[in-house]
Amino acid sequence: MLKLPLVFLLLFISTLSVTQHYVVHAIESYEEDNHATPQTVGFDTGGLSRETFPKGFVFGTAASAYQVEGAASKYGRGPSIWDTFIKTPGLEPNNASGEVTVDQYHRYKADINLMKSLNFEAYRFSISWSRIFPNGSGQINWKGVAYYNKLINYMLKKGITPYANLNHYDLPQTLEDRYNGWLSKKVVKDFADYAEFCFKTFGDRVKNWHTFNEPRVVADLGYNNGFFAPGRCSKAFGNCTEGNSATEPYIVAHNLILSHAAAVQRYRKYQAKQKGRIGILLDFVWYEPLTRSKADQYAAQRARDFHLGWFLDPIVYGEYPKTMQNIVGNRLPKFSSEERKMVKGSIDYLGINQYTTYYIYDKKPEDPEVLGYQKDWHCGYAYERHGVPIGPRAHSYWLYIVPWGLYKSVSYVKERYGNPTIILSESGMDDPGNVTLPDGIFDTTRMEFYKSYLTELKRAVDDGVNVIGFFAWSLLDNFEWRLGYTSRFGIVYVDFKNLKRYPKMSAYWFQKLLKHKKH
Repeated sequence: MLKLPLVFLLLFISTLSVTQHYVVHAIESYEEDNHATPQTVGFDTGGLSRETFPKGFVFGTAASAYQVEGAASKYGRGPSIWDTFIKTPGLEPNNASGEVTVDQYHRYKADINLMKSLNFEAYRFSISWSRIFPNGSGQINWKGVAYYNKLINYMLKKGITPYANLNHYDLPQTLEDRYNGWLSKKVVKDFADYAEFCFKTFGDRVKNWHTFNEPRVVADLGYNNGFFAPGRCSKAFGNCTEGNSATEPYIVAHNLILSHAAAVQRYRKYQAKQKGRIGILLDFVWYEPLTRSKADQYAAQRARDFHLGWFLDPIVYGEYPKTMQNIVGNRLPKFSSEERKMVKGSIDYLGINQYTTYYIYDKKPEDPEVLGYQKDWHCGYAYERHGVPIGPRAHSYWLYIVPWGLYKSVSYVKERYGNPTIILSESGMDDPGNVTLPDGIFDTTRMEFYKSYLTELKRAVDDGVNVIGFFAWSLLDNFEWRLGYTSRFGIVYVDFKNLKRYPKMSAYWFQKLLKHKKH
């Protein structure tokens, strides 16, 4: 049970300019339902504080343009593949879209103020490519440029360091129409041109860049099972009208890697003067062997290779993992010697998005004739062992809360990839979208999640893993891709009817954790 007088909680809440009626009501409801007393509400950080992490360790929040900005068809922004994809009837719960979402386009000042008041010092945001180039290339939308200038300038004014990501799933629709988007090598130049424009325009103030967020998700969910935009796959793997799960995920990943490397190559021209750094954000589920058998241990390693190694091996070592080469064969594209030179070493630092862990066991394909990226793993997933779940499940079907998986993930990157500089660029958990305001604010499970995951991260840092920052996903409840508004990841509750923001208990937990000691 939590242990701080209720008066302290109210004091925390009163420091922010939010409507307090609901918060107080939430506290009263919580006490009533849980027989809590004023002495039992508080914030246990488990001994963690800013001082327990190395000097200069950065704490921030993360978001993406399509999930928070809104104004999707306003102020000169062109459509992205997500705008088009979710118009398919019945695809989204309640026909949700990112048209308005939480309207950060108009409310960015209030949201930055909120970050600041919670003692965060960085914001990992993404730039909407089609807000800058509505057609993917060519004509510039200066209203979009002005918006990002205002956002960046206000962050800096408030002491929030911008971490800019150039693409978070939202490829301009015109490039999809023109040449099939990520399936064409033509995208490499268009992405590099867009990236260079951003470096030239914002790089005097933005010193932390990322090319892509979770390119593996784009290749897998977009082209293997069609669950994400643009919704392509073979008939055997999803409800798609076109696509080829055996080849397209690999072609797309290859073009994403080349686009990343080409953008980094462009950045090198500005780097000495701008004194910034550039990297990529990769998702990493930890895969633990289900049994001690050799077969399951090999299976877990295959899963890591097909998941993280698919992108990180080329970037660090200049080629795809041997396991992938052996299994995928000539379906796996090859880098030319020139491309290999461009790709190898194309990061200054690395973002790892880490949420969950699964057990993996060896599984031979039932129908070897039907080929697809996930089938190529020759693996099966398990979520419990001997009847014991791997961890409690959050609202999302895929998200099991497994803190030790975070420790193993970053330790693995250290051992296998030469201990690169890492930011833990996303981590968090969700509640159901229909949770009421009083219940939503008392997110004690989320507080426990962050306490346990940060404890494991600190253990990894103490063991020599070069992690220099942590970004919570996310500040606000927002549009959660295929889950629409039925999932809430925020540490701040958003009333989707009027878009008012109400900090949850986890927000104040962070505020306490990140409080600077007075010297």
